[in-house]
Amino acid sequence: MSKLAASAVWVKGITEMLAAEGLDIGALFAAAGIDPAALDAPGARVPTEKVSLLWELAVKRSGNSMIALAQHDVVRPASFDVVGYAMMSCADLHSAFERLIRYMLILSDVLTMTMQEENGGYRITFVLLGGDRPVPRQRIEFIFVTVIGFCRWISRREVHPREVEFASAAPADAAPYRAAFRCPVIFDAPRDSLLFDRTDLTTPLPTSNAALAELHERFAGEYLRRFDHAQVSYRTREIIIRRLPDGEPRLDQVAEELRMSERTLRRRLEEEATSFLQLLDDTRRELAEQYLGRLHLSLAQAAYLLGFAEQSSFFRACKRWFEVSPGQYRSHLLRQAMAGSDG
Repeated sequence: MSKLAASAVWVKGITEMLAAEGLDIGALFAAAGIDPAALDAPGARVPTEKVSLLWELAVKRSGNSMIALAQHDVVRPASFDVVGYAMMSCADLHSAFERLIRYMLILSDVLTMTMQEENGGYRITFVLLGGDRPVPRQRIEFIFVTVIGFCRWISRREVHPREVEFASAAPADAAPYRAAFRCPVIFDAPRDSLLFDRTDLTTPLPTSNAALAELHERFAGEYLRRFDHAQVSYRTREIIIRRLPDGEPRLDQVAEELRMSERTLRRRLEEEATSFLQLLDDTRRELAEQYLGRLHLSLAQAAYLLGFAEQSSFFRACKRWFEVSPGQYRSHLLRQAMAGSDG
């Protein structure tokens, strides 16, 4: 099992929804190997594999593959922990998303978010890592529902994305998705993302307060320092994920973006029991599992998104990671998906 984990506060938000849908949370926790008492410890985290298993069990026991959308109108501000306060006091939703991206490590070290301008709006892209277990589509769906609901709550307006993209395959019935998100929903996309209108993200927030923003910023910063043991590796992986489609990231590029020397970056990563090459390889392997599971992506496109200049390099990497070629591993994932569907 990997060391990647999500905040217990976030997991509690998931279980509140599942309990409201009538599921036995105690039984789910027992089957997923999650100790409910441990969730109340300060700074408690849950391994990403156990969060994925929790969702898999919830889908199986409820018989509802769209359970993550079940309560899309229910707002769960507590899921954002101290980051939520920092977001609420911001000038607008654009600044709130900047805070969420900056302090994401408090909530999770498995989720990376980026925001960029696009077609008169802002696209927020999400990359979720599952460690040693595939990421169920419900995890991303719940993140989207929760983030959008929080945006509406702090803005006191009916904020909805202009467009929602899911990298997962289209379901047999997409109507529940359109009802939940109230905008066009695209499946088999190259990424998981939300596109918002510029106006929605730049309209002043009624909860905005400059003095409180400074206070919450300082408090969130102090809270973040609890995770000093993982901060540099998290930020490094975040930059690697963002840069991969432009080619293999280099140590000097990442060090410059982190505003430190290459030597300092190497030392900080060593203190966190990893290295730049290890992070690059692990991140590529995790993403390769996701991309090879997306049948709409060709092997050449997957290689490009992973920053490989040549398909032969991608082929060799897959043989090292999975002991089979990219095509063979894709067939393996397809057989697994079909077996799960039959089950």
